[in-house]
Amino acid sequence: MGLRDDPFEYRVTRDGAVLVRRGGRLVVTVAGARAERLVALLGHDDETDQQLLARATGNYRRGNERRR
Repeated sequence: MGLRDDPFEYRVTRDGAVLVRRGGRLVVTVAGARAERLVALLGHDDETDQQLLARATGNYRRGNERRR
């Protein structure tokens, strides 16, 4: 199961934190300067957003975000 089958979802809170969910569960909350950088990069295209969210959660290191 990859990012296309089980994509990340995100929401930016009023205080600028980014809540990242996958499968209906909260995976990570990104806050502060890291959240500001992430928000600036999100929203351009879905595939790039999924890559960025995978990196933000730490799943990037597991290799599950690669294309096949």
